[in-house]
Amino acid sequence: MNSLSRTAREQRVAWISVIANLLLTAAKILVGWWAVSEALFADGLHSAADLFASAIALSVIGYANKPADEDHPYGHGKAEVVISGIIGIILVLVALYVIISAVLNIIHGPTRSPELIALWTALVSFALKWWLYRFSLQYAKKFHSKAIEAIAYDHKADIIASLAAALGIALAIVGALQNWPILFYADPLAGIVVSFLILHIAWQMLLEAFHILLEHTIDPEELKAFESIILSFPEVKRIDRIRARDHGHYILLDVRISVPYDLSVQQGHDLGRSIKQALMKQYDHIQEVLIHLNPYHADNHPDARLDERLKEYPKEVERESSPERRAEHHPEYLKARHGSKNAGERSTR
Repeated sequence: MNSLSRTAREQRVAWISVIANLLLTAAKILVGWWAVSEALFADGLHSAADLFASAIALSVIGYANKPADEDHPYGHGKAEVVISGIIGIILVLVALYVIISAVLNIIHGPTRSPELIALWTALVSFALKWWLYRFSLQYAKKFHSKAIEAIAYDHKADIIASLAAALGIALAIVGALQNWPILFYADPLAGIVVSFLILHIAWQMLLEAFHILLEHTIDPEELKAFESIILSFPEVKRIDRIRARDHGHYILLDVRISVPYDLSVQQGHDLGRSIKQALMKQYDHIQEVLIHLNPYHADNHPDARLDERLKEYPKEVERESSPERRAEHHPEYLKARHGSKNAGERSTR
């Protein structure tokens, strides 16, 4: 799939999120304020943060999909990761604001329950956000987009938030109908629960962004899948090393393999190209594969024994250069060493 098609599809998902969040933000903030619902008003502020996050993601998608250039030889994919981190920070700030607001409401004591329209608004928000979450996550997994994945998990936070808000509002309404004022506290308490759920999701987003920026290794199971493809080539005798770097919606592979020592340069080049093509055909989120070939010798081959001797050579040099070994071969060295030691002891006295 070409970059233009990918960008257009990602922007489509982001635009749908922007429009949906715009409508939900206006509805929840206005209804929450009019219907006296702390939980719904807090959920509306969360949707406002979502709107801002979706707008940021929309603005960066085109940049993240730009091909590599001189200044960015590995591409621009990490721009999506930065946006994911920014969205996580926004969620943290919104959650803290809602917690403070709800705690103050509890301290002062709620005097009335929310109106019924607040409950219906929360339920509509729950249903719409569930659909948006499934829709966004499907595209994020298909195109390996961290920006769209961040939007999807943002919708997931909204699902939980709307459900908790609906529960708190419902309990407060029941309290009003049954004349149980204690249930009035359910609404601000729901706002606090919503905030902690949002904080949990924000923490997961920030942690993932942090790992990718520091080039944390990818899932070991995925690495094993790459290894099985590489080892399917009969010329590959073993994999000496395989590393992968996550760059947002794509990864870079660095592979060292051992091949028969008598393989020609042309044969080695063709083998590396075939392995690269097989990996990139099977996994469309692999952007680049760097393959280094090492000569492989059977254990009974003279060159293999030579390789083992060469590995031990630095240790032998270290042993032979020790003072004890030099003294064995050069007695005058031992005399000179003891002489300088005795002179040092006399000067100390």
